[in-house]
Amino acid sequence: MKLWKQLLLSLLLLAVAFVGWSWLYPGSHDVLARNGLERISLFAPAEGEAKSNAAAAPGAAGRGRGRGPREALVIVAPVGEGLVNDKLTSIGTGQAVRSVSVKTLVAGQIAEIPVRPGGKVERGDVLIRLDAAEEELAVERARLTVNDAKAKVDRLQSLVASRAASSVEADQAQNAFEAAQVALKEAELDLSRRTVTAPISGSLGILAVNIGDYVTSQSEIASIDDRSEILIEFFVPERFTSGMQVGKQVTAVAISRPGEVFEGEIFAVDNRVDQASRTLRVRARIANSDDSLRAGMSFEVTVGFEGERWPAVDPLAIQWDSTGSYVWRVQDSEASRVNVTIIQRNAETVLVRADLAAGDEVVTEGVQSVRPGAEVRVVGGSARPGAGQEPTAQRMAPDTTKAGDGA
Repeated sequence: MKLWKQLLLSLLLLAVAFVGWSWLYPGSHDVLARNGLERISLFAPAEGEAKSNAAAAPGAAGRGRGRGPREALVIVAPVGEGLVNDKLTSIGTGQAVRSVSVKTLVAGQIAEIPVRPGGKVERGDVLIRLDAAEEELAVERARLTVNDAKAKVDRLQSLVASRAASSVEADQAQNAFEAAQVALKEAELDLSRRTVTAPISGSLGILAVNIGDYVTSQSEIASIDDRSEILIEFFVPERFTSGMQVGKQVTAVAISRPGEVFEGEIFAVDNRVDQASRTLRVRARIANSDDSLRAGMSFEVTVGFEGERWPAVDPLAIQWDSTGSYVWRVQDSEASRVNVTIIQRNAETVLVRADLAAGDEVVTEGVQSVRPGAEVRVVGGSARPGAGQEPTAQRMAPDTTKAGDGA
């Protein structure tokens, strides 16, 4: 293709692009006017509309004289309020408020098991009885020895009263009697240890022994759990250590029973942060009056805090340049730049640290034509928050950690 044809085609494409831009972009006339090209504007506003704009902003005519209107057409959205760090969710493990592992103090063969595995037991209930034939005989011999010693003491005391025996013999008999009593108590203690009883009230686990088994002091007989309350042990990041106080209210949900929420409180807080995981160990206590929960279950524990409140803006309002992020705030039909620091971002809102108040309006569309201190005209935007209505605080995603994760 010849050069002049290429130039002609290029000019034609530019003209078509210019016409399309002037037709589709509502602020095309304003852009051309600000750059001194108002004469080539194809879609200048009607005279009545121009007068209406001038009446709405009396000072604009003087500032923009000779260069056309300076108003930028924008869409705005109100500034809300967001809440972060208002709760902590952690995964923990439940355990009985009291739990014991039962062992026998002496060795022997199991002769009887009067309890049912998995049932309820009260403190003092017999769990197992060991073969105690020798111990019973020892008690009988000790009892006979006591009776003989007591009779001898009575006889010598009467003889001492009639001066037929010396007081030394009576004292020796008394000492023998007391020694026999001690031996009887020792025999009775050995006999009592052949019977293993429940040290606490609670739920008995599955027994690890059967009748006829020979057990020693190292043999575990059974476990007993007091499940009237459940202790949940979980870990929190070290930045939350100051908020972990005994008595602070918590809520817990059993992973295996979603939808059921259990109320409780912090029962104990460890005295140091784990150096490896940088977490603090905490125990919460919840009631289990209906005995629906078991030790070893996993729980999702939620701890509430006062939280931090920050201005929340539409993600479209955030702009960037070489100095950082900012938004355009519209007040009295005039735009002003407000520098912001992003605190937290999600799909719908962005929490920022900035000189903004709930209810302020920021530009979300038309930011390309906004200049500091320039007049703006809101078209097709969201309405201002109703008078006397407080903007709703939006809760951002809470911090979540799992037991043992470390942060």
